[in-house]
Amino acid sequence: MLPVAMVTGAALYLIYHFCPSLAPIGPTANRIASEGQRLVIAFLLFFQFIKTSPRDLHFRRWHLYAILFQCFTFVGTAFMAINADSADIRILLECAMICLICPTASAAGVITERLGGRLSDTVTYLLIINVAATLLIPTVIPMVKPAADLGFWAYVLLLAGKIFPLLIVPCILAWVIRLFFKKLHARLVAFSSKSFYIWGIGLMLALMLSTKALVHSELSAGSIFCIVLVSMACTAVQFAAGRHFGRRDQQDKITSGQALGQKNTGFLIWLGYSYMTPVTSIAGGLYAIWQNLFNSWELYQRQHQKN
Repeated sequence: MLPVAMVTGAALYLIYHFCPSLAPIGPTANRIASEGQRLVIAFLLFFQFIKTSPRDLHFRRWHLYAILFQCFTFVGTAFMAINADSADIRILLECAMICLICPTASAAGVITERLGGRLSDTVTYLLIINVAATLLIPTVIPMVKPAADLGFWAYVLLLAGKIFPLLIVPCILAWVIRLFFKKLHARLVAFSSKSFYIWGIGLMLALMLSTKALVHSELSAGSIFCIVLVSMACTAVQFAAGRHFGRRDQQDKITSGQALGQKNTGFLIWLGYSYMTPVTSIAGGLYAIWQNLFNSWELYQRQHQKN
């Protein structure tokens, strides 16, 4: 479904772009794609939390290393972006910023389980990084990309108001349902396997936004190639760092690698398109490709070992 969703999203925008008769639907379609992304991300996180009891969550040493890695690299890259002299270099640093702070993918637990890792530890880190991102992103982004019509703290509150419901509310709602509405919880757990298709819709919407940003960007082919390299480097570094942090135990190695490397690319694209330089959303679309290629290779290796 991955290639179908990505090709469909890119094709839909290109059809709109090259058919002038479709121009009147542009503003509405753009709003549907952007807001639809937020809903899809919230739904996916909700179904991830609905399957896990709070009692199953345990803090591991690698959780600390991973969260410090994400926070410090994000803040460090943001500082370099603020002080960058070249606009092209600044865009590349912004791409790296959002790739580094992006929370763990809601589908990471599925891949982790298939590779032999611990689902509960993945969900624990999913909660930790979502809380950290909710606090850190609204504080740092206004320093890098100030709003022309808002003061610093007004912009911080605006971003927090957009991100908090997206990343934290699904967790609270899922656990309230688990605690007080047992029958509804059982039905939602049974339905959670279908959330994979919701993810496909989100990926399609994400690629529509990334394609729009690419078509309307004024970047040279060289700059776009550099974005390809930055997204690839961020993918490789984070998977490698995660595996290094959990190296003491094979299950921890698998789990920490997926938790740090596998990103919520729908959120990444939405954040870049909505609040950074829009062309940075391309890095999110590329990250989705690299991480899924790596996941496919890992699954192949796992299956090969079993055989």
